[in-house]
Amino acid sequence: MSKFDSIRFYHDDEVSAIIQSIEQHPMVKSLIDFTFPNITNDQFHELLHGINSIKDFQSKIIYHTLQRVLANSSEGISSTGFEKIDPDTSYLYISNHRDILLDTSFLNVLLLEKGKVMTASAMGDNLVKKKLFLDLAKLNRNFMVKRNLPPRELLESSKNLSEYIYHLLTDENRSVWIAQREGRTKDGNDATHPGVLKMIGMACNEASMIDYLKKLRIVPVTISYEYDPTDKLKMPQLMAKMSDETYIKEKNEDFINLMSGVVGQKKRIHLHIGDVLDTELDVIQAETTNVNKQIQLIAKAIDDQIIANYKLWPTNYIAYDLLNNTNTFEKEYTDKEKQLFLRRLELKVDKNNEAMVDTFLEMYANPVVNKLKLQNA
Repeated sequence: MSKFDSIRFYHDDEVSAIIQSIEQHPMVKSLIDFTFPNITNDQFHELLHGINSIKDFQSKIIYHTLQRVLANSSEGISSTGFEKIDPDTSYLYISNHRDILLDTSFLNVLLLEKGKVMTASAMGDNLVKKKLFLDLAKLNRNFMVKRNLPPRELLESSKNLSEYIYHLLTDENRSVWIAQREGRTKDGNDATHPGVLKMIGMACNEASMIDYLKKLRIVPVTISYEYDPTDKLKMPQLMAKMSDETYIKEKNEDFINLMSGVVGQKKRIHLHIGDVLDTELDVIQAETTNVNKQIQLIAKAIDDQIIANYKLWPTNYIAYDLLNNTNTFEKEYTDKEKQLFLRRLELKVDKNNEAMVDTFLEMYANPVVNKLKLQNA
């Protein structure tokens, strides 16, 4: 028994048996039917029996599933920055997080297409309570982040997670994706939670935390969707936060959000690979020896890259102008694009509820606000 067994993804020598155990599940058949609409029963069984490793599963099934998702619910994905990634080197990708499933999935689509090391990806165990979902996640090289633990267990779990991330990056030369905060960004304000960096640093076995983090090769990643496919679903939690109320999730809310993200309209998508944090860490180390202060400055360095590299879409500029009752960015969108966005706004929220309308607009406008703040800093 490895100390990582409770959180790790499947090993290649386990894959065939897992595939056989889920082969008859109707949801697996639905997944394959969606991905390969004209597949016969014989081809279905032949496909599954040819899966003998995680890379097989990802490249022969999941990659094609995601191509179908892109074709059905977007106008395609563009990317920048991948030329900086060495194909034989592992990286710790710290990403803004807008969609439960697709943020890391689209990164891996692009890494596979460009011949780079695909990631092992952190996923909250609250999303995979059903065994089938857990199996599919672990077949897709997801490892589990344990949620809702008592303080002492949480501390032990976080340390184990930190050691696993270090093991993947150094012993297995496997890149790792982790979101910059627990849960998705719902209001458009992408901000790295210092707790994520503290967890990553818990496995530090060196005198200097900065030297340890440099070894991990941290790369900020930015993903932006022209339309957030779950914008409407994020509204209740945002409204509760605005009213200073405790938000309680509905039963199956995570699954509904997950599926809505997959099938919902996204229009254009852009993903940018940032620069490895290196000289920034040297500057931080020279500035302070206080670890908490260092963590705050590293979080800011990640945020600055994510915000600077965020691809602003017409929807972001339209929302900013509507929210502020200006025409500041009118050259960034057409009247047709504005009318389409207004129609979306009308369908998603009650136009008579001013607070709700403003909250919806802020979700799209905040990336513009944050980029302006960064440019004027």
